[in-house]
Amino acid sequence: MQIRNRIKELRQVRASELLPNPRNWRTHPVGQVDALKGVLAEIGYADALIAYETPDGLMLIDGHLRAETTPDMEVPVLVTDLDEHEAGMLLATLDPLAAMASRDQTNLLELVGSLNIQNEAVRLMLDALVEGENEFLPDPGTTPTLDALMAEYGEYDPEALWPEIRLKVPPELKAQFDTWLNGGEGDNEVERLAYLLS
Repeated sequence: MQIRNRIKELRQVRASELLPNPRNWRTHPVGQVDALKGVLAEIGYADALIAYETPDGLMLIDGHLRAETTPDMEVPVLVTDLDEHEAGMLLATLDPLAAMASRDQTNLLELVGSLNIQNEAVRLMLDALVEGENEFLPDPGTTPTLDALMAEYGEYDPEALWPEIRLKVPPELKAQFDTWLNGGEGDNEVERLAYLLS
């Protein structure tokens, strides 16, 4: 199999001049934003954004949050020769491919234990990673009410709350859902869920 190198050049570009991709499907909760700011503050830029050329300018494929976080900086951008379809394929697969990797828990514990983490948001992110949580907790004040969740996903049978409702809980709520469902406020699962989503 012959594999092509699709990178044309590494270019320094003012972040605010990069075009956000309208097909970008990733959203960024507060915890991720704060963790990124912490990493940038302690390390700086050590990875490049990815973009492709359009008649209107460079359009991002990867690095939307970094561009939004440092709009006035010149940032490193890998400029590719991808067309719109190929850029869409990379946009759709880049993060999921990375997420498919498994972990060596021993190496992870040794690595995280060897780091002197100053930033609280970065520390919280790594603590969650060590504990096996791959999803960020919901932003404070943005969790839907129980009524809103039921309106979106439909009525449920309290007797089958677990695991049926967990399948319906948005991914960004699952970690907090698990914690409070198994020991949070309230005497039963329905009360705990209502408390979680209030």
